[in-house]
Amino acid sequence: MPQIHRAGVADIDPITLYRILWLRVSVFVVEQDAAYPEIDGRDIEPGAELMWIAEGPEVVATLRILRDADGMRIGRVATAAPARGRGYAGDLMRAAVARCAETAPGLPIALDAQMQLEDWYARFGFVRSGEPFEEDGIPHIPMRRS
Repeated sequence: MPQIHRAGVADIDPITLYRILWLRVSVFVVEQDAAYPEIDGRDIEPGAELMWIAEGPEVVATLRILRDADGMRIGRVATAAPARGRGYAGDLMRAAVARCAETAPGLPIALDAQMQLEDWYARFGFVRSGEPFEEDGIPHIPMRRS
């Protein structure tokens, strides 16, 4: 299993943080052709943590964990195109679910999944928790894990 790193933004080496944000913008803004504020201010909220996997100096997969008023939230799950199919996102999701359970035992974990990934997130115990919606022209579904 690859090494999973976890830290708050203030504790991440600037070059690594740059590579994490570069990956997120590359996937969510460029690849998915969705011009939106990817860097939305939530990464620096109290309790926010980024998780990532690197191959050498390159960040190849990442996600973030946030604290919401009613529980925890996982988001910004992204894998670099050349690293897809290696299970990195799954490794990160398992680690993130465990981290949420450790940080806020008994509280639910929420996420907003792109519709085509609903079954993938279900593998980690997430179930549909609301009506579908569009974000930046991409259909999403709210999901929750109790």
